[in-house]
Amino acid sequence: MNDLKPPKTVVFDLGGVLIDWDPRHLYRKMFDDEGEMDRFLAGICNIDWILQLDGGLPMENGVAILSGKHPDKAAYIEAYWKRWPEMIEGAIDGSVDILKALHRKGVPLYALSNWSVETWPYARDQFAFLDLFDGMVISGFEGTKKPDAAIFRILLDRYAINPANALFIDDRGENIVAAERLEFHGIQFTGPAELSAALMGHGLL
Repeated sequence: MNDLKPPKTVVFDLGGVLIDWDPRHLYRKMFDDEGEMDRFLAGICNIDWILQLDGGLPMENGVAILSGKHPDKAAYIEAYWKRWPEMIEGAIDGSVDILKALHRKGVPLYALSNWSVETWPYARDQFAFLDLFDGMVISGFEGTKKPDAAIFRILLDRYAINPANALFIDDRGENIVAAERLEFHGIQFTGPAELSAALMGHGLL
């Protein structure tokens, strides 16, 4: 892979990179058995269903459809919507420190995140660091989501970004693969320390 060329642009995912969002934060309060919780999240409120919500399916509709298929788990499914804020533990402070350091250096910063329309206002109001971004593309408002190439192209076109000069950070491997197919440089997030080291390797920190 070629080295990044100036101007160096960094694109961040939000949930799992800058914001500690995890359904387990909520469902650990609702399930006494961790294994039962994991089976519920793998088989019912799973990533495929969540991506439908992130892609624009209204939360009320998504909950109703899924509850109809699993009436015995309706209370748990409804909690995904009614108690959604309990899935957020706060910011990932080390990652936010990195974001702020990049901002101080004048690095162009963008967010590309899978997030539903209904829950986005909560996140937007909760985290002041979101003001540091030069632009954001949020899936629920676009009707498409990662890893679909379309949402990456929306970002590139809207903000006139050259992907060959851009670094994309995400915690999900399939999203990194999708970005690299479009010539982004990718870093799969595993923690703030590893991210800091990777960005230093690119000459960005």
